[in-house]
Amino acid sequence: MEPYVPVKRLHPEAKLPKYAHTGPFGDLAADLYSVAGAYIEPHKTALVPTGIAMAFPAEYGALIEDRSGLAVKGITTLAGVIDPGYRGEIKVVLINITDAPIALNAGDRIAQLRMVRKIEARFEEVDDLDATHRGEGGFGSTGHN
Repeated sequence: MEPYVPVKRLHPEAKLPKYAHTGPFGDLAADLYSVAGAYIEPHKTALVPTGIAMAFPAEYGALIEDRSGLAVKGITTLAGVIDPGYRGEIKVVLINITDAPIALNAGDRIAQLRMVRKIEARFEEVDDLDATHRGEGGFGSTGHN
């Protein structure tokens, strides 16, 4: 059963998140929309409001992810974790990684909202960790860069 997420419109022009494709082979994430225009200078960030707030169930949260159409133009997201207890406006941190300013309009799809199930781990300090075939190898340790 899908989780129920109440959404409060904080601005009359705000759009609720929407899946472009639903069903068995539908989208993993719902589109998020800007409620205001934004002008993002080269190599700068902007906090873009969506005009909505949500009440996630205690066992769910969300991640804010890139939209591929914007990413290919040089606009990507940063800092996109929404905890279950957060009830404020959803705002999207966008960065322009190009050398030219980029303008966004109110109503533009600016990011995607991916629902995630909350898993709370128990972290415990130990003296040693179990050995694996990778050992301490990091980036490139598989030999497949």
